[in-house]
Amino acid sequence: MNEMRWSYKTGGIPDELFHRGKVPMTKAEVRAVTLAKARLNDRHLIWDIGAGTGSITVEAALVSAKGTVYAVEKEAEGIALIKENSELFGVDNIAVIQGTAPEALFSLPAPDRVFIGGSGGNFRAIMDLVFQKLVRGGRIVINAVVLETFIEAVEIMQEYGFTDVDITQVSIAKTVDLGRIHMFKSHNPVFVISGEKP
Repeated sequence: MNEMRWSYKTGGIPDELFHRGKVPMTKAEVRAVTLAKARLNDRHLIWDIGAGTGSITVEAALVSAKGTVYAVEKEAEGIALIKENSELFGVDNIAVIQGTAPEALFSLPAPDRVFIGGSGGNFRAIMDLVFQKLVRGGRIVINAVVLETFIEAVEIMQEYGFTDVDITQVSIAKTVDLGRIHMFKSHNPVFVISGEKP
């Protein structure tokens, strides 16, 4: 890995620098917004639920270099990619947990920050446990790509009384080189929902 290609600290490391496979990955621009909404410091204990390739895990670990990121992923390919990307970017403060949430979360220490990128259909149960274990003043950031998850996330956050709730829709279009011309190709919009536990 050519360290000079990513020796900056801003969020949104280029997608092509990660090992990807066939596992879904949060795109760089969405990742940058997601990390900004988490308001990380260098000592946070972080859960990344539905970690996929580990792109958010890696970037969070780079920021919270004196903390720990627990990357929870149920798919074996995702687990392998998280480990590969952790090694690729030289971060050793990542604990990789293979399992399905919320069951895989029960034994983890209380987090300061939580990212939810995938729930496997268990969103309510995951949110219930996250609210119980998240430290007071801790922040959660949810990336929702389907309307049902977005609606459920907002309802649950209101139900639990999260404060400083922010809902941002991120719509990205990037140019594709078609030879003599360039055309914009849109990515699916993502809802980034964040809030703080009272």
